[in-house]
Formats: sequence, C-alpha cells, structure tokens
Amino acid sequence: MDRPADFRVEETAERHTLVLTGDWVATVINNEDSRLITALAGTRGIGIDLRRVRRCDTAGAYAILKAAEGRAEGPEIEARPETRRLLELVDSAKRAPPTPVVRRRGFYELADRIGRGVVDVFANATDTLIFLGHLLVTVGRAFVNPTRVRWAAAFNQAENAGLDAIPIVAITSFFIGAVVGLIGANMLTQFGAQVFAVELVGIAVLREFGILITAVLLAGRSASAFTAEIGAMKMNQEIDAMQVMGVDPFDALVLPRFLGLLFTIPLLAFVADLAGMAGGLTVIWTVLGYGPTFFFNRLLDNVGYTHFWLGMYKAPVMAMVIAGIGCRQGMEVGGDVQSLGQRVTASVVQAIFAAILIDAIFALIYMQLDV
Repeated sequence: MDRPADFRVEETAERHTLVLTGDWVATVINNEDSRLITALAGTRGIGIDLRRVRRCDTAGAYAILKAAEGRAEGPEIEARPETRRLLELVDSAKRAPPTPVVRRRGFYELADRIGRGVVDVFANATDTLIFLGHLLVTVGRAFVNPTRVRWAAAFNQAENAGLDAIPIVAITSFFIGAVVGLIGANMLTQFGAQVFAVELVGIAVLREFGILITAVLLAGRSASAFTAEIGAMKMNQEIDAMQVMGVDPFDALVLPRFLGLLFTIPLLAFVADLAGMAGGLTVIWTVLGYGPTFFFNRLLDNVGYTHFWLGMYKAPVMAMVIAGIGCRQGMEVGGDVQSLGQRVTASVVQAIFAAILIDAIFALIYMQLDV
C-alpha cells in the first residue's frame, strides 16, 4: 500500500534538516514537490534526510533535485545507497545536453526514402518466399495425409468466405453485365450492328468480368477477414500458445482458409457469370427488344462454352493468391493495433493488385495461344 509523500523540518543547534518520509513516487507525490521547493526557498546550509523514504522513483528524485538546485550552498543529502544512485542517475540525465535534431531535406531525404523502400521490397520478397515454402509444405502434407486437414474448419471458412459472399457477388456482377450491355447497345447501334451486343456481353462477362469481379470482391472481403482474424490471434499470443502446444499454425489457421477459398471461388465465379448474363439480357431486352430466346440462341451459337472455361481456369489461381496474401499478412501482424490496421490495408491492396495482374497475365497467355 502506498504511503503519501511528506516532509518535516527538524531543528538542531547545528543546523536545520529537512526529513522526507513516505513514498516519493509519481502516483502519490501530488503537490508535495511544490511544497518542498517553497520550504527550501531562501535557505542556506540546510540538510536533506532521505533515509526514511520508503520508495523513490525517477519522478520523486527529479522533484528533490529540482527543489535543491539553484541554492547558494547546495544542501547536504543523506540517503541510502540505492536512493543516492537513483539521484545521481537522474541528475546526470537532467544535466545531459539535448539530443540534436538533424533535419534532412532535399535530395538526402529522397535518397533515404528510396533506399529504405528498396530494402523493404527485398525483405518483403524474402518473407513472401518463406511463407510460400511453408504453405507448399503444408499443402503437400495434406495431399499425402488428408486426415491432417481440419475439414470442419475448412468447410466453415468456405461458408464464411465464399457462400456468404454470393449476394454481393451476384448483385455486383448483375450491374456490371447491365453496364456492358448498355454500352454495347448504344455503341453498336450507331453502326447497325446492335445484334452483336449479345456476343459482347457473353465474352466480356464469361471471359473477364465474372471472375475478375469475384476476385476483387473476395480480395476486399475475405483477404481482409483472414488478415484480421489471424492478426488478432497473433496480437493475443494465441499463435505462440499453439506453437508451444506443438500445433502448426499453418495446419490450424492457414490451410483451412486456403482450402475454403479454393473450394468456393469457382462456385462464386459461376454465380457471377449467371448474374452478369442476366444483367446483360435485361438491358438488351429492354433497349433493343431482343428476348431471352434470341439472346441465349445467339449466345450458344457464337460464344459457346470456350470463353466460360477460359474464365474458370483463372479461378483456382485467384483463390490461392488471395488466400495466401490474406493469411501471410495476418501472420506478419505485430503486437499493436496500428500494425493490424496496416496489415489489413496491405492485404486488400496487394490482393486486388494481384487479381488484376493475374488476369492480365492470363490475357497474354490466351493471346499467345490464340484462344
């Protein structure tokens, strides 16, 4: 229990002595430091007795030294060895010159930021390769021994990250298909080729927009959720507890999310294709007057299944990259909330960028293959 800081003046024939008692710590000093300064004001040759001080911290030591400074004759201080060492430490820190602040501007600051950015890129690439290697080992062990997989957790993640995203994916894809159909109807009508709006909607939605919109939505929805969930466990040291108990966090946390997204993204892409087709059909039927029969007959005759499968081939790659980025950023979270926020932001940005980059790479491959 803390004892309040206090002091009193003891008078003898030789001199006056200021006796401090109690706990001279930051929590119980209150205004005793001001009273101490007042008591020492204008005094000469007064002594300070700290031997009855039970506890003293840097705040108390600073208050005592501040009250004693500036006297014509410095007071003689009697204290226990540990208290005297604390006073000497605080006094040396108080007398130390301030650390100069060097303001670097111009080219130096620019070069410094560029250098730090390059180092961060290489460090990030190294951490990514380490995570990828660990993930590949985990997936390989799961293929060799499927009983290692926590299937209940994987299906739970498939529901949370995949099936629950069906409404937002369907609505977004519907409006994307409607916009593509509206642009095609308006532009192609000028050339008398409005019937080709059906092919435009079919190819654009089945080959590109269906899977791309799905991947972007999952990047913002599921990748951020993976990072936040794993990051919160990292902050609470739950992952450290897993490792102490001999549980691999990749088996318990990363692999179920990886498999859950891998299982559900083809279904979400299929739903996005249907919704995009519905949006394009609605606009073409409303603006051009071409009914569902005409739309689907022309779609089957001129578009076919090729573009559908070309879009679906991207789904597993998108799923693996998005899940890997989300889990990897979660494993990199530090011990504070700021780190969690930074990693969630990085997860979303990197996943969206990766999805667009993968789509562009597939477009180049399809162009080289002439499909």
